[in-house]
Amino acid sequence: MRERMRLAGAFAAKAFARRAATPYHIVRSMVIAPPERLRIAPPDIRTADPTVADEIYAGYFSFAGKTMQSHGGSPFRLTAPSPAWRRALAGFSWLRHLRAADKALAQANARALVEDFLSLKKLGPDDPAMEPAVVARRMLSFFSQSPALLDGAEADFYDAFMVSLAQGARVLWRALATGQAQGGDRLFCAIALAEFAVCADTGRKIAPQVSRTLSLELDRQILPDGGHVSRNPQVAVDLLLDLLPLRQVLAARGLQTPAALMRAMDRMMPTLRMMQHGDGSLGLFNGMGATELDRVANVLANEDTRGAPPLKAPYFGYHRLSGRDALVLVDAGPSPPLEFSRCAHAGCLSFEFSIGVERIVVNCGAPAPPHDDLRDVARATAAHSTLVVDDRSSARIGPKDAGWAAGLVTEGPRHVEAERRDAPEAMGLTLSHDGYARDYGLIHARELTLSTDGDTLSGVDRLLAAEGGGRAGSEPAFAVRFHLHPRVRAAPLGETLALALPTGETVLFAAEGAVPEIEDSIFFAGPAGARKCAQIVLRGKAAPGAELRWTFKRV
Repeated sequence: MRERMRLAGAFAAKAFARRAATPYHIVRSMVIAPPERLRIAPPDIRTADPTVADEIYAGYFSFAGKTMQSHGGSPFRLTAPSPAWRRALAGFSWLRHLRAADKALAQANARALVEDFLSLKKLGPDDPAMEPAVVARRMLSFFSQSPALLDGAEADFYDAFMVSLAQGARVLWRALATGQAQGGDRLFCAIALAEFAVCADTGRKIAPQVSRTLSLELDRQILPDGGHVSRNPQVAVDLLLDLLPLRQVLAARGLQTPAALMRAMDRMMPTLRMMQHGDGSLGLFNGMGATELDRVANVLANEDTRGAPPLKAPYFGYHRLSGRDALVLVDAGPSPPLEFSRCAHAGCLSFEFSIGVERIVVNCGAPAPPHDDLRDVARATAAHSTLVVDDRSSARIGPKDAGWAAGLVTEGPRHVEAERRDAPEAMGLTLSHDGYARDYGLIHARELTLSTDGDTLSGVDRLLAAEGGGRAGSEPAFAVRFHLHPRVRAAPLGETLALALPTGETVLFAAEGAVPEIEDSIFFAGPAGARKCAQIVLRGKAAPGAELRWTFKRV
């Protein structure tokens, strides 16, 4: 309760400061005038699909798992099936598909749709289209697609387009100055403002302050080892897709690239590779869903130097064990700061295990927008390959009706320890966290060891007594869960379990101290949506001194 009151007080103080500063920043934002011309257009390095242009021309708009048909009318006047659908539509990232079609008809369609949006009367403050992150995405989309949109455009459209850029820049200026933009959205908004400062001829008036704001956010959000403070691997992909074009336009215009930008990008690339499995997908930790492999590839194609992936990112809170073609990714960090915890999971000490291109042990991952109702389930400790006590998560996540705390991690492991043991015959980790100390008086300790030949992954899970911790009224149970990728088939084989991989290989799972059971699970992060899968479960009594040993061995 004391912690919740402290957090509530901090939020109230920030809200008061925002209200007090708003009039000043409204006046200051008026210095941002509509451009007369754009000096340069940044590239859009996201993959485009020309077939989407045909769907849009036919009036079908598919976003966030929902499809709406405009029936010849304006898609912007449709009743959106979800806020996520409205955000995607109003963000205009889909314009790249129309440009990729490379047809006069697609170009005319793109301009007509943008003109349709610009003709709307003032949108209400509760419209998702006016959220700072959506305004930022719209500006970035408009800048990157401006050559096709403005080529041969009539004067009225040209003027309205320029006015919309200035209006968007004012919205972002105020959102950053007053604190309306929070968490990762602050850096995203700063990137869009920086593009305005570089691309628009009127941007020079705000360029110095925008550069400072961008540098401050980069230094605040990008950790010394290249991870993002949210601990979500997806955030790095999204940021780099926008930071790379910004770096290119700065270089093309002969402008000095902020040192903070260069530092951040140099650190982010190797850490992103560290989080990759053999199939290119990213580890499913802290809000990571299905990996869009083309986006990751487009980002990493711009890496200037490429060596072996790092084995640890201690500030980011992840470690990597590798042996031949086997790989283990481990979450060894505490919950992120409150402001950046809205997508964080209670998966401390969870791991993922892959051999070659086949993922074997996974976390369930974050569901796609159509399954937002399952997001809370996916964030629970039980949805991760780790130990869970009494079926309760190791972190507390604010429920939807919790007001300011809704969706935030208000309490989690405070002390997370990780010690590497790298030797010629094996790589290992000794880990622990105190997420169960307050309620149960228990520390979860885990050891992981991967042989250098990649044939054996062994682990030990222990429960230790926590100093000064609480005690449950009765002795609860615990479970150690190993969620299996949907492509893995598990079957009993005597006292062990045989895991059949699609490659034809077999991995045997054995345990000491408990009988392994096969139960149903769900994999949220499939490219085509949620899929059924299996999980291995080991159970025992949650008391100090409890210990389970287990092994995955390739045969």
